[in-house]
Amino acid sequence: MEHGNEEQIDLEALKNDPQFQENMKRLEGEMKSERSIAKGYQLLDAKLLMEAEADEINEIFTFIVNEAFDRLAQTLSEEKKFDMTDPEQWATVRAIYEHGIQRYSEKDEKGASEIFLILYYTVPEAELRDAFMVHAAAVMAGHDFDSFIENLADVKSINPNDATAFFITSFAQPTDILLQMFAKEVAEGKALLAKMEENSKKS
Repeated sequence: MEHGNEEQIDLEALKNDPQFQENMKRLEGEMKSERSIAKGYQLLDAKLLMEAEADEINEIFTFIVNEAFDRLAQTLSEEKKFDMTDPEQWATVRAIYEHGIQRYSEKDEKGASEIFLILYYTVPEAELRDAFMVHAAAVMAGHDFDSFIENLADVKSINPNDATAFFITSFAQPTDILLQMFAKEVAEGKALLAKMEENSKKS
């Protein structure tokens, strides 16, 4: 083997490596038995790296999303917030957020704005909450997904080594200015959440 290629992962060798296959099986078993979203993402990353079949990828995606929304329902019913220092809860928020982004890109504005508002409501960290509110307000103000990414989000400043890099938290303008610009939508969003909270207390 020539020098300089050591850092490249030999995918074919990995695919045929019994130890690696064993680890993948174990990870999948743990993901299911522990209902672990964090392990689901680890498995997903490995499967994507291995260029696994679409069915296998979709099965893990489905597990992650279903599990995340079950936890969201539980968190809401218990009137709790997500603990972003807990890797499992962090992975749960990531899954819900990514589903919201997917809804947004598929032009389901109502579904996307509701997801971003719920994240604003259930995540205690100020920077993330403000970012989620900007997402929700942008959707409600009529920005389509492409316009949001091109004109509002600052995706160039995302640091891949930053744990929050999965969430868009940097924008073309400071967050507080955007929240002022979207004051009408922010007020509407908060009113929707207040109504939701009121209804949940009645039920």
